[in-house]
Amino acid sequence: MKDFSNAIIECVPNFSEGCDMNIIRQITDEIEKVDGVRLLDVDPGKATNRTVVTFVGNPYAVIDAAYLAIKKAGELIDMRNHTGEHPRMGATDVCPLIPISGITMEETVEFARRLGERVGNEADIPVYLYEYAATADYRRNLAEIRSGEYEGLAAKITREEWKPDYGNAIFNAQSGATVIGARDFLIAYNVNLNTTSTRRANAVAFDIREKGRQKKDEKGKVLKGTDGEAIWEPGLLKNVKAIGWFIEEYGVAQISINLTNMNTTPLHVVFDTACERASARGMRVTGSELVGLVPLQAMLEAGKYFLLKQQRSIGVSEAELVRIAVKSLGLDELAPFDPQKKIIEYQLQDKGAKKLVDMTVTRFAQETASESPAPGGGSVSALCGAMGASLGTMVANLSSHKKGWDHRWKEFSDHAAEGQALIKEMLYLIDEDTNSFNAIMAAFGMPKATDAEKTARKAAIEAATIYAIKIPFRTMEVALLSMDLAIQMAAKGNPNSVSDAGVGALCARTAIKGCYLNVRINAQDLKEHPEVKPLLAQAEVINAAADEKEKEAWNIVLAAMK
Repeated sequence: MKDFSNAIIECVPNFSEGCDMNIIRQITDEIEKVDGVRLLDVDPGKATNRTVVTFVGNPYAVIDAAYLAIKKAGELIDMRNHTGEHPRMGATDVCPLIPISGITMEETVEFARRLGERVGNEADIPVYLYEYAATADYRRNLAEIRSGEYEGLAAKITREEWKPDYGNAIFNAQSGATVIGARDFLIAYNVNLNTTSTRRANAVAFDIREKGRQKKDEKGKVLKGTDGEAIWEPGLLKNVKAIGWFIEEYGVAQISINLTNMNTTPLHVVFDTACERASARGMRVTGSELVGLVPLQAMLEAGKYFLLKQQRSIGVSEAELVRIAVKSLGLDELAPFDPQKKIIEYQLQDKGAKKLVDMTVTRFAQETASESPAPGGGSVSALCGAMGASLGTMVANLSSHKKGWDHRWKEFSDHAAEGQALIKEMLYLIDEDTNSFNAIMAAFGMPKATDAEKTARKAAIEAATIYAIKIPFRTMEVALLSMDLAIQMAAKGNPNSVSDAGVGALCARTAIKGCYLNVRINAQDLKEHPEVKPLLAQAEVINAAADEKEKEAWNIVLAAMK
């Protein structure tokens, strides 16, 4: 059987309690007491009387934590007294599992079914499976399963076609029923309108959602097909589910949206389409909010999209792209938006890890000057390469905004975006060079008492040394690209910054020369190794190319200064 101990899945249970923080805390305490899971986000909503919780971990730990949370919610939440704006059918209304890494969707489905069986049998809560875990096509859609909500569940659960997948087909008055499944990453997103009308918010929701609306004649009667079923007019956006509601807490109507595939329909397209349809109906979008977490990719794409609309360079930092996205989408209208808490990749970062790139310049310099052999020449060379790429990117951005060059903004924006990619990889290589050195030291520290241990130690040293050759070699490759960028900016960029482009080329050249030395010294005992020999040959080529490009950059810069 496959080992899932290093796999990661995300779990996003929705609990039907958004007001009593004592109850919410007791539920999340059940999650946090399970080893191997990490609670990322708790997002209560008073008007919806619903809390969305997000946690991640290895699949075994996640389904243990999910079971305990669902069981506790069933004990603490009485659905007979529950009211809220959001559709719901149980104390734990829905509990999806989402594959993040090291696990397929099909494998995630198996864990969803294990969880469903345990909840149904041990907690005595009826369970329906949905999305990829569904046992029938008509049960894939959450809205179809939840149709009739809690109030209609007592009658619905007795019908043959709506018998639960796990648990008894008996109405549990306190807990209701729970929907468990496996799905793709879903973005829960609300768009704020300058109206209090739920009907008008629904009109926009019907415009944009994939399902659309029922087709009607001039008198408002629903038209039906030959099968007697209502005819539907599809909406504008694929993989979008949406309804309108009024949020008393904020005093505005919202379009509540579930975006089930951000690659098909990006977040910013949802926002802009909602703006367009709201405007066509006499309303205005004032902002939006994210419920739970959002992938970094969605925010970066949104930031680039809004910059491109302004004919501005997209070659800015990741932090700036996120900031532009937050402001453009109005994500901070109702409450402060903290990217460190709302973006899933930032939540998953090891906050305790010490990185060279996070040090101040002074600290980095002093760390390098210390008695420790790392960071050494490889990390410092990569730092030079990062600064070279940064200078080339700076000139590209300045050129993009140069007065009189408006027709060339896209050209320089593309160069700046290229530069940002080079900077990002160089920053990674700063720490990775030191990590590769530490790996060699760890291999030398392995036991060598027996023949088997000696063999394992030798293999580990060789593997670590080869990696320690590949890292500075990669730095050489990236730095050569940085030299090309700097030379292009010196030749055709903003003439006021030609010397900056020249310095960028020299920094990149230093990175190449420094890493050339690292490649050579690390490869001393492995020159004929089949993995190492071609790297040494290519390092010679890059080293020679750097000399030629240095002359080219120098001549361009000096000629511009005459």
